[in-house]
Amino acid sequence: MKRKVCIITGTRAEWGLLSGVARELASRPDVELQIVATNMHLDPAYGMTVNEITGAGFSVDARVPLPATDGTPASTVKAMAACMAGMADALQRLSPDIAVILGDRTEMLAVASACAVSGVPIVHLHGGEVTEGAIDDSIRHAITKLSALHLTATEDYRHRVIQFGEDPARVINTGALGVHNALNVAPMDAEELCSSIGFQLDRDTVLVTFHPATLDPADPADRFAQLLEALDSLPAIRALFTYPNNDSRGQKLIAMIEDYVASRPDTTAAIPSLGMRRYLSALRLVGAVVGNSSSGIIEVPSMGIPTVDIGMRQRGRTAAESVIHCGDSATEIASAIQLALSPAMQEKAKHVSNPYYRPDTLRLVTEAIALTPLENLRTKKFHDISF
Repeated sequence: MKRKVCIITGTRAEWGLLSGVARELASRPDVELQIVATNMHLDPAYGMTVNEITGAGFSVDARVPLPATDGTPASTVKAMAACMAGMADALQRLSPDIAVILGDRTEMLAVASACAVSGVPIVHLHGGEVTEGAIDDSIRHAITKLSALHLTATEDYRHRVIQFGEDPARVINTGALGVHNALNVAPMDAEELCSSIGFQLDRDTVLVTFHPATLDPADPADRFAQLLEALDSLPAIRALFTYPNNDSRGQKLIAMIEDYVASRPDTTAAIPSLGMRRYLSALRLVGAVVGNSSSGIIEVPSMGIPTVDIGMRQRGRTAAESVIHCGDSATEIASAIQLALSPAMQEKAKHVSNPYYRPDTLRLVTEAIALTPLENLRTKKFHDISF
């Protein structure tokens, strides 16, 4: 009988990472692929990116819409509750043999809880990582304990998952799917890409993605204002903004982006979602990535350009030497951008080693999902480490 594998996705970035796995699984004669879309995929304000899934030829077997959040913790908790209830219905109807989830977002904790209580073994990607500036850190570790099979992005992260009491035989260092995609997805032609976004990209352009750091006591709008001030102090720099995720307090940042771009139409542009192929194609044209997204740490070093990582959100992640960490002030950010675009740093970025790279990532991930015996995943024992 075919194994029913259910990929559950809530954001554009997450689907971009998982889409290659979905295609590989769909091509296997021993797998019946199911896809559940939730959260941002179903929100027109964030580009209704469920259409990217169906547009790529996949069927979406269930849609779990969430209520809009107003940026408060209470509304986020209510959205999580709605996600769990919707997932209960989807899991009951689809009856998957195994579920695949990635990362550390609040809706994925709701998804993992629903799967665990429903008796559906979970394959979790990107466990064991540390992001000290976001509540995602605790959520990621909680998902680890709810999951049965762990596919980590580095060997250090594999050891950390084992520290949590997970069986070493169920923890596999696969490398990061984002790096595999960056190196293997065919890029768009530069003219086609720039035409599709209505903005010219060059090595004087920075690609900006900035999310609220949920454990930062400061207002994210104040933090983002410092980034905008830094860009204003560098008049030769052009900027392409993508929207933040729908994290708590993120709506303010979208309004700030729109106002900023509206007043600087010749040197800036904004787009809610580039999608995986446009995003990876843009990385081949711009001079640097600026912000606090995990992509700047994981995928970007393999594209041969620097990253400016701002503030505390990604603090603790393993990073390549092309990643420039800086503080939150406009002065620090401007200095880091200048360094990133300097000839010396541009040249250095072309030759760094990316700790998230493995040549066989896609095969390792796909085979672990498709071939790990289910009987090995339905019960868990705590793995004690000898001291």
